[in-house]
Amino acid sequence: MITYWQIVRNGLLPLQTYIKGSVINVVSPTTEELNILKHTFKIDEDFLNDIMDVDERSRMEVEEGKLYLIYRVPYYNKDNGGLPYATMPLGVMLSEEALIVVGSQHNDVLAEVFSKNIKKQVDYENKIEFLFHIIDYSTITYLKFLKLINGETNLIEQALEKSTKNEELHKLLLMEKCLVYFNTSLRSNEILIAKLRNSKYFKKNEVDEELVEDVIIEIKQAIEMTHVYSDILSGMMDAFASVISNNLNIVMKKLTVITIALAIPTMVASFFGMNIHNFMEDSNIAFFGIVLAATALAAVGVIWMQRNKMT
Repeated sequence: MITYWQIVRNGLLPLQTYIKGSVINVVSPTTEELNILKHTFKIDEDFLNDIMDVDERSRMEVEEGKLYLIYRVPYYNKDNGGLPYATMPLGVMLSEEALIVVGSQHNDVLAEVFSKNIKKQVDYENKIEFLFHIIDYSTITYLKFLKLINGETNLIEQALEKSTKNEELHKLLLMEKCLVYFNTSLRSNEILIAKLRNSKYFKKNEVDEELVEDVIIEIKQAIEMTHVYSDILSGMMDAFASVISNNLNIVMKKLTVITIALAIPTMVASFFGMNIHNFMEDSNIAFFGIVLAATALAAVGVIWMQRNKMT
């Protein structure tokens, strides 16, 4: 889907068609829309293909007076079979005619940037500052998702305390993979920001230094949070793998005690069936005596195992 936005003072207004100098937002483009970007707006085809590649790393390049930039942004994956949180490449093409933002699929970053609920004052007419505004929202989304990952990890931790299954460990593994993707993307984004800050596009525009510093501080904070959560999660997985194994050993120990306790009456009953036929004929209480003896022996066996801390 392609939407057009006119830059006005401290904001954006939706347009029906493209006008020179506007902002173009492209989300989940179809083949026809990609052809429009390629032929009408002269965007390099290889650049568009890179945006559609989910594994493309953050980078920037200048070609024919146009700034091409790929920045990795987080998104929530609604598909329950995959990673709940992942990252994707977001493409930006900056020229004098337009600022074009292309996302291969819907994500919270673009939804927030192009919403009407703008929380920060941004000079939208300064396209480099607007670009840093997008990067700022991306980092804020990283931090939000990191807190959600930490919250889900705590819930899984509570379930693991009583679990003997591998389902919770599998969930923790998914959370760890999310953090790995976040860490890789954030580090490549940090390098890209440093490169963008030293570019001629940044130097010839008066960008709000406070906004740039906020972006740098927040991305460093996101990297640090990702590193800390990843270390905690790795240690937790090792610890709870041992807990699950220990819980299973406790269950097996209890089953063994039950098996031994049941084996004693079985053994007595076997002896009774083979060897005391004549004794039973001579006494009406022989059967009850055997049952009582078997029960007493089983109780003695259980008490002995408890005193020796075998249960």
